[in-house]
Formats: sequence, C-alpha cells, structure tokens
Amino acid sequence: MNWMFIIGLTGGIASGKSTVSDILRELGLPVIDADQIAREIVEPGQPAYNDIVREFGPAVVGPDGRLDRKVLGDLVFNNPDLREKLNRITHPRLWEVFDYEMQQLPPDTDIVVWDVPLLLETGMDDKVDEVWLVWVDELMQIERIMNRDNLTEEEARKRIKAQMPLKEKIKRAHRLIDNRGTVEETRELVTSFYNEVKSIIKESRKYMN
Repeated sequence: MNWMFIIGLTGGIASGKSTVSDILRELGLPVIDADQIAREIVEPGQPAYNDIVREFGPAVVGPDGRLDRKVLGDLVFNNPDLREKLNRITHPRLWEVFDYEMQQLPPDTDIVVWDVPLLLETGMDDKVDEVWLVWVDELMQIERIMNRDNLTEEEARKRIKAQMPLKEKIKRAHRLIDNRGTVEETRELVTSFYNEVKSIIKESRKYMN
C-alpha cells in the first residue's frame, strides 16, 4: 500500500460538515464516515449495543428495539461522566472499523478523508496529515440545531458546550472552511484546498522516489 495523505474533516455541531464531505466525495475522494460507523456498531446484537444497554439501562432502547438516540443523547450531553462512559464503549469498536475500511481502499489511493465530528476531542488528529475544520458562527449553529432537531435554544446551547470550544479547534486546524456563505462558495474553497493538497503530494513524491 502506498503512503496515503489523510485529511481529518471535523466541525462543530450543525456547522454543515456533511456538505463539505459531499463535495469531497464529488471530487473523487474516499470518505470514511465516523457517524455512519457509529450508527452501525450500535445496531441491535452488536457488542457495543449490548454494552450500552447494560450500562445505561432499558430506558435507552426504543419501541423498535434500537437505541433511542435522543434519550441517550440527552443523558450524555448533560453528564460528562456518562459521555465518557459511552465513549469508552464505542471508540475502540469505531477504531476497529476504521482500520478495516483503510485496509479495503485501493492500493493506489493518494488521499482519504476521515469525517469525524469529534476528531480533536478524541485525539484522532494525531493520526491525520491535516485537520480541516468546518465552522459557522454560534448564532447560526443555534438556529440550525433548533430547526433540525426541534430543540429549544437552551438545549441547543448545551449541545454546543458539550464540544470543544471553536477557538480551541481553530488553533489545532490546518485549514479553516467558513461555511456561512453559499454552497458554491464552500465548494470553491474546498476545491482549492484539495488542489493544494494534490500539489503537496506531487512534491513529496519527488523526494520519495
């Protein structure tokens, strides 16, 4: 397998990270989606599902037998200790699937995107070549969360506060993607970043060959 350039894509809640992820897919890049993996590993019958029900009780199970993500989300967003407990259950399994997905990529893959909401909070940024941070201002975040998840302003603010402050994320990011404008403006910025990374890889290959 060739050396791969890993882009760690992250962003605050309701920052529009999925839009950027879609743009990167359109550019032909493989995207490993932590949210999707996180949903798969807690399906009924999976070890993580069993551990979560054992730790948090039957209240987190919905009528269909699947985890009630809203109930579980309310529990962990309001309690850092419970959030840590949930992370200890899910993160090792998440890594196992990440490793597997990386092994499945074609050997000539140059660039891969890790789409991870909590990339910085979990220390996964140590394993990527660049951190790309999608951001919007807090008022826009609050408005989007309230509309998307049907939450009150207070609940929206709690969800934002459960994550690392934006100022801290900015310090650790290599590239900032301002997503307050139009999709076309975001696409233009992401495409220029992508072209810059391709140039970096091309230059690096000169010294590797």
